[in-house]
Amino acid sequence: MINKETRNTIKGYLEGFIQGMIEEATDNGFDPKKLRPIREASKKGDLKPFHESLLPDGLLKITEFERSFSTKLGTTFEECARLIAKTVHKNAERGHRVRGVVTAKAIKRIEEITSKIGSGGMKSKYSDFVKEIIELSKNGSGIERVSIADLYIETKSGEEWFFEIKSPKPNKGQCMEATGRLLQIQAITHAKFPKAKAFYATAYNPYGVKKETFKHSFILNYMDLDNEVLVGKEFWDMVGGNGTYEEILSIYQEVGKEKGPDMLDQLALGY
Repeated sequence: MINKETRNTIKGYLEGFIQGMIEEATDNGFDPKKLRPIREASKKGDLKPFHESLLPDGLLKITEFERSFSTKLGTTFEECARLIAKTVHKNAERGHRVRGVVTAKAIKRIEEITSKIGSGGMKSKYSDFVKEIIELSKNGSGIERVSIADLYIETKSGEEWFFEIKSPKPNKGQCMEATGRLLQIQAITHAKFPKAKAFYATAYNPYGVKKETFKHSFILNYMDLDNEVLVGKEFWDMVGGNGTYEEILSIYQEVGKEKGPDMLDQLALGY
């Protein structure tokens, strides 16, 4: 459950986010004539529940404003997840730097793995690659490496989770690069394995709610959906417990409903 204090903090943060977007749009000469109706139903694989919750019904599914909005909305997922996690777990941070020595053997193997995935797809379990990298990280000289996790959580039981929170529709190259970064984090934190784990996470599922509906071809072909990727509800519920996805989405919807009229006034009428 998201407690009342955290809920209010998230609402305030999202309201500030919307106001910042409005001010940026007006500063850049936003033209209200470019408004066009929002689609009545999302196309298959094009659901955007958080976007559609914050934007007013029937409007603002628009050119440059929507592109800028969508790009920056990702930062709200990171911050909202941090705010929720810090009330449930021991610690939660954004932009967490993971620094440590990675052996030359592990570095070489990570490069081999990503190259092999690129040429033939993900044919092995991500968890098997992790175990292999852990073994190669235990002995030998190495090079200091730094990775940055979008979100870091330390649980009360001593587990450490590192999340790369990105688009639910990455391209082939982004899939390979993400796997390489996750494996590097596993190499850096090898001494803490299996309590240290790195994941690729998406804030929502563009195909539905249940993970089994997810069908983005590049993730299916070049990542391990079952062991490497956390999709939408699965991610939020891991961060804050069962039901967190529905609760956080309801906060976005509440803010969108309350701020929608004001957003339209400021953008279209120049208040």
